[in-house]
Amino acid sequence: MPVPRNTKTLGTKQPRAGKVGTVTENGKSEKEESCQAKRSPSSPQGGPKKRSAFGDITNAHKSQTVMGKKETVKAGPRKVQKAPVVLGVVKNNEINLKKSMKKTPPTETPAEPKKVPVPEKPVPVQIPTVEDIDKEQLSDPYASAEYAKEIFDYMREREEKFVLPNYMEKQPDISGDMRAILVDWMVEVQENFELNHETLYLAVKLVDHYLVEVVSMRDKLQLIGSTAILIASKFEERCPPCVDDFLYICDDAYKREELIAMEMSILRTLKFDINIPIPYRFLRRFAKTPTLEYYSGYCSQDLHPLVKRLNFLLTYQPHDKLKAVRTKYSHRVFFEVAKATPMDMLKLEEILKS
Repeated sequence: MPVPRNTKTLGTKQPRAGKVGTVTENGKSEKEESCQAKRSPSSPQGGPKKRSAFGDITNAHKSQTVMGKKETVKAGPRKVQKAPVVLGVVKNNEINLKKSMKKTPPTETPAEPKKVPVPEKPVPVQIPTVEDIDKEQLSDPYASAEYAKEIFDYMREREEKFVLPNYMEKQPDISGDMRAILVDWMVEVQENFELNHETLYLAVKLVDHYLVEVVSMRDKLQLIGSTAILIASKFEERCPPCVDDFLYICDDAYKREELIAMEMSILRTLKFDINIPIPYRFLRRFAKTPTLEYYSGYCSQDLHPLVKRLNFLLTYQPHDKLKAVRTKYSHRVFFEVAKATPMDMLKLEEILKS
């Protein structure tokens, strides 16, 4: 996330000193102003002018100096005509001195300049230092790295739309074990055709969402699975297998017309909305960086219920018939997760609490 730029602090222009005093003083004042202008020009970016302290923003000190010079000039003795009598000269001097004191205002201590409040700079948002996981794919036009964040935000919004309920309650002829065997067979098909992993996971999601809406019989379950792989292959693969390939892997148990009819039924039931977010697509992105909390939006505490559920399923569910799944995820590409021993539930609870 880009760090918001700091707000620029507005400067206060210094007022120019008034033109008072003799010609020499004016020339000196203008020279000081020209030097000051050269020393503190406005930056091309519109930044504030430089200044040494708040006391320099007024000309109070300069006015005081000039006024002092004025007072010295006006307070001096004025030339008077010589009188033959000394007392008359003294009296005239006293009168002139009183007149000059009335014309010259008393020197007042200049008031302290008011400090102009400067707006405080906003505190920038603290963003953790994380690696940009999309920078390496900027040169690949097929990766769409410029829009990666927006794409995954869109997928997270759509993920809520495809939450699966427990649909086995309304399937009288299909059980959870039958679905598990079907998924294991679909994994074997994906391995034989060398399809992408996204194709497999999308096909499983198509089967589940179709069975949520349609009550099916067990003799059609393999047809639904093979047709789902065909649809997912058209969506994910560059060169998807043809219809004859899927008829072959079903051992010619179904006809070509049945497979095409099932394809139309699945697409109509799902209203052609088959761009379903799958976990593996998120995993490809999140596995690029150790800062999973930043990119995924989830903290470790959010995953605790799911960890407990998965550990329970791996501990108490039979897996002797699901050989294709176990073989696939025993490979080093998947870090041999199928060989990992499930943890004791009490020990798992202690680890999660710590």
